[in-house]
Amino acid sequence: MQMKELTAQQLKPLLTDGGEIAFLDIREHGQYGEGHPFFSVHLPFSKIETLAPRLMPCRSVRCVLMDNGDDVSIRAAGILESLGYSNVNILKGGSFAWTEAGYTLFKGVNVPSKTFGELVEHEFDTKSVSAEELHSMQADGKELLLLDGRSRAEFHKMSLPQAKSCPNAELGYRLPMLVSNPNIPVIINCAGRTRSIIGAQSLSLLNISNPVYALKNGTQGWRLAGFDLVNNIAINNLPTPTKEALEHGREKAEELITRYNLNTVTEDIVQNWLKDKNQTSYLFDVRTEEEFSQGHVKNSISAPGGQLVQATDEKLAVRNARIILSCDNGLRSAITAIWLAGMGHKVWILQDSDMSDTADITPENVRVIQTMTLPELKMHIDNGLKILDASTGLNYRKGHIKGAKWVTRARINYEELGNPEDWVLTGSCRMLMGGIARDIEATTGKKFKGIVKGSIEEWRAQGLEIIATPDQPTERECIDYLFFVHDRHDGNLDAARQYLKWEIGLLALLDAQERSVLSPLHPVIK
Repeated sequence: MQMKELTAQQLKPLLTDGGEIAFLDIREHGQYGEGHPFFSVHLPFSKIETLAPRLMPCRSVRCVLMDNGDDVSIRAAGILESLGYSNVNILKGGSFAWTEAGYTLFKGVNVPSKTFGELVEHEFDTKSVSAEELHSMQADGKELLLLDGRSRAEFHKMSLPQAKSCPNAELGYRLPMLVSNPNIPVIINCAGRTRSIIGAQSLSLLNISNPVYALKNGTQGWRLAGFDLVNNIAINNLPTPTKEALEHGREKAEELITRYNLNTVTEDIVQNWLKDKNQTSYLFDVRTEEEFSQGHVKNSISAPGGQLVQATDEKLAVRNARIILSCDNGLRSAITAIWLAGMGHKVWILQDSDMSDTADITPENVRVIQTMTLPELKMHIDNGLKILDASTGLNYRKGHIKGAKWVTRARINYEELGNPEDWVLTGSCRMLMGGIARDIEATTGKKFKGIVKGSIEEWRAQGLEIIATPDQPTERECIDYLFFVHDRHDGNLDAARQYLKWEIGLLALLDAQERSVLSPLHPVIK
């Protein structure tokens, strides 16, 4: 395997040298969210076998691993080598070396996407309404259309009174069925800022007659204004486009492709790209997951366009890779492509494709095989066998078998455990358990006495005593959970204020290199 250490100063220029590169932060979610480099993508060590093939489908890609200065990168590099990756490098000194070199670590998640959203608002002077203005419009009975541009699951958890769910990529595609009066204002909301801005600007791309606004600061701004949200909302069905609307959307897509000089490609070329072992290609279906399940282009992966723009770093890790977008009439692909290209990605729109395939080629989770039943677990515990719990730190806090020791893969000390045959490994996530089980066998040559997945309810049903430890593991130990403004949607208004201040301030944190990749597209043909 080609592996070497790079200093932060050596790595920095490589991130924008034009070649493919995956800068991977392999720390756990809490560590990553407390501060990471702008161009890094999160690949937690605890789930590396499962997530690496999804984020880096080409095994020859140049990748660089960053840890917390604790040598976890060395372990991760060995695992990637076993998976077939041939160009693995390590950032010498980890995250501490990055800051010592004078470079910024960014708090939060989906930082490039959220920073881009802020830039879009500055660039296009996105029209917005405040929570107070929207509340007054509703109180006065003014006719308006309020659309929540987030995912359907987020909408169900909480949204605004009178809002309907319509994820961002669906806005232009579905709007003709949602409003017929061209004078009715359309307001797009999210939970904070980015998706409201991108949603409103997506409709503006289409030059629709309706006045379009982003709701300033989203649901958090609504709560800060003293208004109540609606929880556990029944999700409305998305309207099915008529034949006329589909054709109109196709014409709009062609207009956008021409106006913005977007790349297009045919399916035969894309399928050859996907076979290329020396260059990375991602084929994303930007329609809804339901549409994808009914039929899609061969070898495509479901990535609804609104979320792909909002959380690009959760779907792809390789900068300068080829990104190909697929949908039915081209409209959702074109709008998504405009935003991804503005974020510095190389994007193509797939044309004239066969969407009859139903296979899901998403790499499966690498999971451990259960070797013990719950009744057997109860018997062994009664006989004094020791228990390891590989659940997330927060799930362990909520409830675990009395006497169980919490472990996280990145920090487990296998020597302290002694003989693994004296332990049973439990947990609620087979993916997390699987990594520890493989590590213990590779380190000691032995296996755990048993491995059994279960939930609090299942353990309690077996007569096992379940206890909660609200402060254990401590926040410092709970490296897999991000505590930064974590309760901003649960009534903590100070956290909401802190979050909005953080998001608005992202642009000011960029250095010249980071700022250089973000350039919202303008029409080349008016």
